[in-house]
Amino acid sequence: MGKQIRGLLYYYLTDIQHSIKIFWSILLSVLVVCIVFAYFLLSVEDGFMRFGFPFAIYVYFMILGFLTVKESIPFALKLGATRKNIFISIGIFFLILVFAYAIVANTLQEITLAFTKAIGIDSFAFLHLAQLIEDTWLNRVIIDTSLMFLFSSVMFIIGLLFYRYGLAGGGSVVAVLAIAMLLAIAKGWIFDFISHLVNNLDLTLFYQILLIGIVIYCISFLLIQTITINKAR
Repeated sequence: MGKQIRGLLYYYLTDIQHSIKIFWSILLSVLVVCIVFAYFLLSVEDGFMRFGFPFAIYVYFMILGFLTVKESIPFALKLGATRKNIFISIGIFFLILVFAYAIVANTLQEITLAFTKAIGIDSFAFLHLAQLIEDTWLNRVIIDTSLMFLFSSVMFIIGLLFYRYGLAGGGSVVAVLAIAMLLAIAKGWIFDFISHLVNNLDLTLFYQILLIGIVIYCISFLLIQTITINKAR
């Protein structure tokens, strides 16, 4: 069991190396461009440039959670991996990756801020949800880890639904969720909920979000245990 999980983790991490390199190359290139723009904005009154690592990373993990089903599960099944080990290994893979991304992104933020301060670029700043609580390195890591794991878990289940039940089954679930969201917006519930969260925001919420993400991921086992190599049409 342990060797099989380690083998699966090695495969997942090896398979994703290329996308990691591309993602960080693009993200760091955008960061450099933003810093250059911020430098030229020094001579502009009220000129300011803002950049945020989390927003691109959150989208990345939503895509990753969805694509992991299509790319990793069939291969693991062909190798003879048990469904239990697939479930455990993907969960560990998500946790390792979100934690690593959170650490790297927020460490780069600290380094970048130190660099811009040293060369006198005060027209550049980062955006992060932690600014609504207390903007520390640890708080940013906790917030990013919890949200990235939640997003990857939700999209992983959606990916499983599409894989297991095809376009009709997965599309039906997405349609129901979209209708529920539109109804919540129309009734104003979503705005009231967001307003309540912002007014009562603290770090405890993100521990709860991480727990919710873990629970959602655990639910995915119900789909994984009946999954086959053949994808539904």
